[in-house]
Amino acid sequence: MPRIATVRLLDAPFRADRDYDYLLPDTADEPLEGRLCTVPFGQGNRGAHAVITKTRVGESERRLKTVHTVFDGELRILPEILRLCFFLSDYTLCSVGEAVRAAFPAAALGLIECVYTAVSPAAPSRITREEFEGLKGKAKEAALLAHLSGEVGASEESLVRTLGKSVSAVLSSLVRKGLASRTLSRRAEARARTERVYAVSAEREEAERILRFGTAFANDKQAAVYRFLLHEGECPEAEITDRLNLSASPLKALVKNGLVAARERVIERNPYEALAKKRDTSPVLLSPAQQTAYESLASLLDEKRAACALLHGVTGSGKTQVMMKLLDKALAEGGQAILMVPEIALTPQTVGIFCSRYGERVSVLHSSLSVGERYDAYRKILRGDADLVIGTRSAVFAPLSRLSLIIIDEEHEHTYKSDASPRYHTREVAAYRSGEHKALTVLASATPALESYYKAKSGKYTLVPLTERYGGARLPETEIVDMREELRLGNTSPLSHRLEEALADVKEEGKQAILFLNRRGYHHVISCKSCGEPLTCEHCSVSLTYHTNYTGGYLLCHACGMKKELPRVCPACSSEHLSYLGAGTQKAEAALSELSAGLRVLRMDADTTGVRSAYERILSRFRERDADVLLGTQMVTKGHDFPAVALSGVLLADTSLYMNDFRASERTFALLTQVIGRAGRADTGGRAIIQTFSPHHKVIRLAAEQDYPAFYEDEIALRRAMKYPPFCDMAEVFLTSSDEQALLTGAKEARDALIRLFKGLGDSVPVEIYGPLEPQTYKVAEKFRMKLLLKCRLNAALRRAFAVFLREFLDAHPKLTVTVDFNPSDT
Repeated sequence: MPRIATVRLLDAPFRADRDYDYLLPDTADEPLEGRLCTVPFGQGNRGAHAVITKTRVGESERRLKTVHTVFDGELRILPEILRLCFFLSDYTLCSVGEAVRAAFPAAALGLIECVYTAVSPAAPSRITREEFEGLKGKAKEAALLAHLSGEVGASEESLVRTLGKSVSAVLSSLVRKGLASRTLSRRAEARARTERVYAVSAEREEAERILRFGTAFANDKQAAVYRFLLHEGECPEAEITDRLNLSASPLKALVKNGLVAARERVIERNPYEALAKKRDTSPVLLSPAQQTAYESLASLLDEKRAACALLHGVTGSGKTQVMMKLLDKALAEGGQAILMVPEIALTPQTVGIFCSRYGERVSVLHSSLSVGERYDAYRKILRGDADLVIGTRSAVFAPLSRLSLIIIDEEHEHTYKSDASPRYHTREVAAYRSGEHKALTVLASATPALESYYKAKSGKYTLVPLTERYGGARLPETEIVDMREELRLGNTSPLSHRLEEALADVKEEGKQAILFLNRRGYHHVISCKSCGEPLTCEHCSVSLTYHTNYTGGYLLCHACGMKKELPRVCPACSSEHLSYLGAGTQKAEAALSELSAGLRVLRMDADTTGVRSAYERILSRFRERDADVLLGTQMVTKGHDFPAVALSGVLLADTSLYMNDFRASERTFALLTQVIGRAGRADTGGRAIIQTFSPHHKVIRLAAEQDYPAFYEDEIALRRAMKYPPFCDMAEVFLTSSDEQALLTGAKEARDALIRLFKGLGDSVPVEIYGPLEPQTYKVAEKFRMKLLLKCRLNAALRRAFAVFLREFLDAHPKLTVTVDFNPSDT
């Protein structure tokens, strides 16, 4: 009897996502469920990736195609994770394939390649790219067929590399005519990857002299590269050219002239291997308050049932020690654990702590790893060689079979909500896995999400408080500075006089400071003084931000990434009078460097962390006291523990306070609390300064006092009155199109379709619909955008109704892209 596999395609759109049956080849080994395969799909029998969901033995009522290739057991998904993918498909309205791609490392699929073989071999003959590109029509096909005849099988990638991009179209023609066959197979293991890094050749004193005289450089670009390397240290070519917005020519000229040295550096497949060798297994010593918290969590772990606890501790209360003690217990009892952090910037610090404790049993998953590193980490977990997985949002899918503990640190952070399909929240996936494994989930934060704190207060979660700082450390003394008064005094700098004085004190005392400003760039708006028009992106409805680098300035669109030179005159009226408004991290860095205190500043934002090693390099330099001030965007606010930091500052507390989002107050409170909490981590105390144009705003006052309970009571009362989460669910229907009129018409039709659909459900499913509305940015990268917001109570019936809407509406409106996001992080 034939064996039949039921598969789900990894790249099927949501409206075409369903089971497909294929015959299995005789060579396929058991077990097959969860294995990846390739299948012929559609009329053209194009090769498609799929996952086998189930198998059966028996005849089929119709003629079936045969699976091309079933990949080995290293390319498989655990049964529990496969069930999770189907759950996510129903829960978030994504295809099963999209869920599989979220749960599976992209590198695994990258190891699969198209291989071509001549069906009727001709006389073997090699051909060069120049000869191939000079041929046309059938002569080109004949030459390629002869080329293929000389090989057992050639990958499309190698053929493109040898003969050029035009080879792809000729290969497709040969396959259509039956002259060549195409199969999908696994690529051989890659060799160790290397990257070229560059550094100034001379000693620092000599290098400064070379830079000061400048006669060694042929042009300003070479001088800019040399200045950059002197300031930043050894860097890879990609980071140098990206940060300076230059080609590699000036760099290569400096190498040729002996001013800059280059070397090949091996990129390790496990970048954290060295940390595992610095073992520290000393006992975790807890304070009485920490011990009480630990015992509460340990008792839940002992119950061996699905449970969730909220570890609510003030900043600096020692939540990490409590989590470490709990991990000791879980791993010692034969369990496995996942520890999640919200930012890649936090990963090196967290990995350093836990690798030194648990050694080679730790595996790390986050998006800044290379595809090979992520694949190796996945295989290590799948083999059972890792008991603790540390990572960002995607780590929640780690294929651990004995999972007993999931910890989500800084659980309030919006980065735990995926903004791409599948649009899941990490808490939801953790809850599912907790139910499957009867595991304990611990949410940890000084400023929990209101939904989490509400569930803890109402008894759905277990609330575990930590109300005092570890080791007797005191919360920082916080001062609010009125920036309106600074303007009245003629100070247009992003730094208030009070902050300048505090920074001078920090420098004199040999301490450090962390400063937060949630805007990158130099000026965030440039407008014309004559006509008042701002300089905007040609492809988006946003103003351009002025950035500087070592070669000068340029304009950058933060929506689509478009770069352009700064115009000398206004594009609208040709006036030469341009006005530069607003301060970003680059201007703040310039202001700090001009202070008489002689501060050494490190800037950490999206512009300085484009290369994956930049996070670790910047944080390591700051930890080693190579700088006095760490200035940056949100990535400097979360979870960092630097004992020498005596001052933390917020340069503009208003940037997130007045956003058009019902979570604006919650986010502002959390950000300010986290920034304030970076100071005074040791027993010497600390100070915090909040600069604002709204010094009497209650959210800012409560954050300065670190009074989360009072903030919660105010905010939950407002949410209850306005019927916002946690007293309802939110659904966002987002529509995009390059055809503006089709979008506007489609948005109204979408509202009408939803109203009709929900009427059919009756009064038992109340829904309020708002819109169509323009989102904060109406146009991005030539795509126009509209949205509908719905307040509802999500249940299985309502999710099915949204699924019906999506399938029917997409079929009727091919010019539109439509997504549904439940409880989005931004509304």
